[in-house]
Amino acid sequence: MYLDQDSALHINQLTAFRRDLHRYPELKYQESRTADKIAAFLEALGITPVRGLGQTGLVASIHGQGRSAENPGPAIGLRADMDALPLQEVNRFEHASQNEGRMHACGHDGHTAMLLGAAQLLASERQFDGTVHLIFQPAEEGGAGAKAMMDEGLFERFPCQAVFALHNWPSLPQGQMGVRVGPIMASGMMFELVVRGKGGHAAMPHTTIDPIHVACAIVGQLQTLVSRGTDPLDSAVLTIGKIEAGTSANIIPDEARILGTCRTLTKATQQFLIEGIERIAGHIAQAHGATAELIINSTGYPSTVNHRQEALLMGEVMREMVGEANAHTDVLPAMTAEDFGFMLEEVPGAYGWIGNGAAGQPGIALHNPAYDFNDANLSLGARFWDRLARRWLLEQARPLSTPSMSLP
Repeated sequence: MYLDQDSALHINQLTAFRRDLHRYPELKYQESRTADKIAAFLEALGITPVRGLGQTGLVASIHGQGRSAENPGPAIGLRADMDALPLQEVNRFEHASQNEGRMHACGHDGHTAMLLGAAQLLASERQFDGTVHLIFQPAEEGGAGAKAMMDEGLFERFPCQAVFALHNWPSLPQGQMGVRVGPIMASGMMFELVVRGKGGHAAMPHTTIDPIHVACAIVGQLQTLVSRGTDPLDSAVLTIGKIEAGTSANIIPDEARILGTCRTLTKATQQFLIEGIERIAGHIAQAHGATAELIINSTGYPSTVNHRQEALLMGEVMREMVGEANAHTDVLPAMTAEDFGFMLEEVPGAYGWIGNGAAGQPGIALHNPAYDFNDANLSLGARFWDRLARRWLLEQARPLSTPSMSLP
């Protein structure tokens, strides 16, 4: 039976910790100070983390009574990300970023603090059969830190039968939570098109093959891939975010570069877009006597696809924590990307949302320079993790029912 252990949850300490991380944000694979602070917090609880997975990542294992590293029993993984964004904060409160051009604009400081709150609760009362692995992951923001930890043996060294993650969600008011079965976040693929023509004098365009003109034609036609090539019910996004070309107003350059991103919920649609980008760019370039080379960024993220059983369990615990009206168990998927998708490709699990708004209203958007994590979530998030872990471990201990058999 689940027991609330709020007396072990030190909210003032967690709030101060979270705001300290916000004040000194660190970018992907640079989270050394952050990792040091996390390690010290855990060690004060009597938990010695393993460090260095994915460069700056940590894993802390909390064993139930009678369990150990040699005999862990059933094991669940709870993951929090640690890194900040290359963004200049505009907030003026006391804990605003002191690191120029770096900011916790996605709430990873809060995710980390929530998981440390769960560590307080789980470590204070170990009346459970099994092991909880707390995974503090670097480099979620474009660095594929989840994959880096996995490549260095995360699930071989810390086997998990299920893995879960939470992300704050500003479009939900604080006190609400959300999850769904199936895809909840899109895949994120970055690409570059290099259009090569023939440079020359801007006053004599007939002697050149203008790659800027070709690039503009390509960008316009790429929009038809989603609007006319995909099922309207199969969400997909293709965005061109940057075009680079030229050095002077009176010079036609040799090449132009188009940089963009694709977001899809299925691998089939992602492959369709990749093939379509290459086909459209190649043919348009050829029609103008130019060439177009497609380069796919190898650090793209897969879709974050929740497994049915784990997502249903997450939804049940959400209902227990915030009530039926505030637990949304069939949220619409978002077209943002998350490298937790790598973990869900290897281990069953689920990814959910915890509302970050205030006063019953949506909050400031993620990746916005005025964003801040809502500290009211520290208690809710920590208690949610504690209850989910205990509930999952209890489910593993229950014997499977054997259906009755009738004789012929």
